[in-house]
Amino acid sequence: MSPSVFVTRMLPEPAMERLQVADVDLEVWPEPDPPSYETLLHRARGRHGLLTLLTDRIDANLLDAVGPQLQVISQMAVGVDNIDLQACTERGIPVGHTPGVLSDAVADLTIGLMIATARRFFEAAADLKAGRWRTWSPMGWVGPDLHGSTVGIIGLGRIGQAVARRLQGFNVRILYHNRHQHPAADALGATWVTLDELLATSDFVSLHCPYTPDTHHLINADALATMKPTAILINTARGGVVDQDALLKALREGSILAAGLDVFTPEPLPSTHPLLTLPNVVALPHIGSASISTRINMALMAVDNLLAGLAGQPLPHCANPEVYQPPTP
Repeated sequence: MSPSVFVTRMLPEPAMERLQVADVDLEVWPEPDPPSYETLLHRARGRHGLLTLLTDRIDANLLDAVGPQLQVISQMAVGVDNIDLQACTERGIPVGHTPGVLSDAVADLTIGLMIATARRFFEAAADLKAGRWRTWSPMGWVGPDLHGSTVGIIGLGRIGQAVARRLQGFNVRILYHNRHQHPAADALGATWVTLDELLATSDFVSLHCPYTPDTHHLINADALATMKPTAILINTARGGVVDQDALLKALREGSILAAGLDVFTPEPLPSTHPLLTLPNVVALPHIGSASISTRINMALMAVDNLLAGLAGQPLPHCANPEVYQPPTP
């Protein structure tokens, strides 16, 4: 009997083709919007494998409802903060994810956000379309330069390093903050500093740390007050790294100059949210990995993880590798 699999959204065609020829009893959620938690609870029951997205909440209650036959959860994302990893590990369920594959796409978007926010692309484009461009003005829609600035990177992992490599072409001073100094930093021309020094010194602060209890609201009211009033905050990490209410207040009061955001709390951000009314905010709908090749490769990696788990093999990319460790006597 073939293992039963539920996929919570239609995947790019190459990944769907790979699933369709695999020896699995396959059901795919056909709607463009994700299944509700209650629907997921119902559809996942009795499955041997789940292929999920960041929009799907996987908690202990759902795992128990699915049943003890569940062999693997594979997520088409790098982050797994929607999944209770501890509950999965306790039940012996490996969780797959897709690290590395989206680093370049997110880094490209990060640089684009820096430039678009600083040079007020969207504000100027909106004024053009609305007929507010009357003449060339010496100080019309001016903004700070990325070239020659100081950029602070919080989190020098794969994506942070990819951003640093791109910044080398802009003749910037690169600062970074990790809990520990990174061996790749010297080659990237990046200097480790404390978080407070990075915030106080940087013209651009770019977030690339994972979202964990330690990084929840890392950028809070105190952090924003430490930044320069001419500084720009860029977030392509996770919405929860930033205290969104504190950011809104800082942007309204001019404590910082602007923000370029690809992630929010919640997602999707309501169209009526006050952040979206501010002219000094560039807001994108979580499109950091949205290049064609990146999304296809992410989906293929997720399928590879799923099929490996169903075959009883170690996942190529496992978010909870401790699941493979023998229990402590």
